[in-house]
Amino acid sequence: MNVLEIIKNRRSIRKFTEQKISKEDIETILEAGRLAPSARNGQPWHFVVFDDSSAKAAFCKEAFSGLYARTMWAEKAPVLVAFVANEGGLGMRIGNMLKRTLFWVMDQGLAGQNMVLQAQSMGIGSCWIGWFDFKKAGSFLNTSSGEKVEILIAFGYPDENPEARPRKEFKEVVSYNKYK
Repeated sequence: MNVLEIIKNRRSIRKFTEQKISKEDIETILEAGRLAPSARNGQPWHFVVFDDSSAKAAFCKEAFSGLYARTMWAEKAPVLVAFVANEGGLGMRIGNMLKRTLFWVMDQGLAGQNMVLQAQSMGIGSCWIGWFDFKKAGSFLNTSSGEKVEILIAFGYPDENPEARPRKEFKEVVSYNKYK
């Protein structure tokens, strides 16, 4: 399957079978994230893998507490990956301020996209999770100043087959040589 077909077929999966993902397959997915491009090659990420049910349950109890309880379904995913983002050094922070762009956040997105597409190519479903308690997740992982748990991604073999969500037409989102 080519990359565009993988992209077209990928869906956010929230229901997984109980089938475990092999360590080799998890590491292939993580390698795809590790190889993502990043601003100034800063590679501002650390991937924390929860594949042990008790460790995952303890983390989820914190990350999905209170207002975030509706995301507790993620505890049932065979693998949950937490992205610990690093804001980078002084040069990166100055660049972020001048451009008003958080390059390290974009870098997390590039790594995450690589991972979910790699997983899809292997028949493994995924769901990008942004609805969780960032502070409690960071506290659980003992992050330091300048670090933040930015993203969670659940991985597992799909136990559902959601329909494709509607997309805008190509001509609505693309223009050549000028904006609109």
